[in-house]
Amino acid sequence: MDAIKRAAELVAQAEVFVITAGAGMGVDSGLPDFRGNLGFWQAYPPYARLGLSFAECANPEQFVRDPAFGWGFYGHRTNLYRTTVPHYGFTLIRHWIEERQAPHFVVTSNVDGQFQKAGFDDEQLLEVHGSIHWLQCLRPCCDTIWPNREQVTVDEVTMRAGHIPRCPRCGGVSRPNILMFGDWSWLPERTHTQEARFRLFLEEQGNKKIAVIELGAGTAIPTIRATSERIGWNHPDATVIRINTREPEIKAPHLGLACGALEGLQRIEALLG
Repeated sequence: MDAIKRAAELVAQAEVFVITAGAGMGVDSGLPDFRGNLGFWQAYPPYARLGLSFAECANPEQFVRDPAFGWGFYGHRTNLYRTTVPHYGFTLIRHWIEERQAPHFVVTSNVDGQFQKAGFDDEQLLEVHGSIHWLQCLRPCCDTIWPNREQVTVDEVTMRAGHIPRCPRCGGVSRPNILMFGDWSWLPERTHTQEARFRLFLEEQGNKKIAVIELGAGTAIPTIRATSERIGWNHPDATVIRINTREPEIKAPHLGLACGALEGLQRIEALLG
C-alpha cells in the first residue's frame, strides 16, 4: 500500500510522463502472453504440434522458406491486433497526461499499435521493434515501407495464409516492418526517426519532474526495462514506477508494484481521487 501511495504522489506531482511498455501491457486487453514456449503454445496450439518456438516463428527465414506459413503467423497477429480493444489503463494514462497538460512520450517494444488505437499521438511514440501495421520488401529491394492494409485470411488448423502480400515495387514477398529474431533485412529508418524525436524530447525537459511509468516489461528481452532505468538514473528528477506481475524489482528510490498493468494503474487512480 505504501508503494501505491508513493506512486500516486509521483503521478500527481509529475510535470512530464514517459510511458514505457512491454508485452504485459497487452495482456489485460486479451492479447496472448508469449513468455516461454508454454505461453506461446497455449496461444497457438498448431505450433505446439509442430514443436516450433516463438523465436522460430517470428523469423524472416519463414518468409523465405514458405511465405504462406510466414504470413500465417503474422497475418493472424495482424487480424488479432486490428480487432483488439485497448483496455481501460490506456484511458487512465491519457487522462493523467491531459489533466496536467504534461509533455509525454511512449516507448514500447510492442508491435501491435494499441497505443495509437487508444488515441496516443504517433509523433510521440517510439516503437523499438517496429510495427505490424507497416510492411517492407523481404529482400529488401528498396528502403520503402508502406501501411499494412492487407486482408490476410489464415487457416487456423494449418496456420497458413490464403494470400501472400507482395512488394509493390518488385513483386516479391513482403513482410511486416518488425525486428524479428535472426533478422537480416529489417528496415529500421522509421524507428530511428522515432528514436531521434525521443532523444530531443528528453533533452527539452530539463529538470522537470518526470514520472516514468513502466508497464509489463520483462527481463527476457530487457530493452524497455533498460530504457526506464536509464532515464531514472540519468535525469535528476525522474522516478520509475515499475508495474510488473512477475518481475517488479528495481532499486530505490524507484518503485516496483507486483501486479498487472491495468490493476496497477487502477490502484493509482483510486488514490488520485
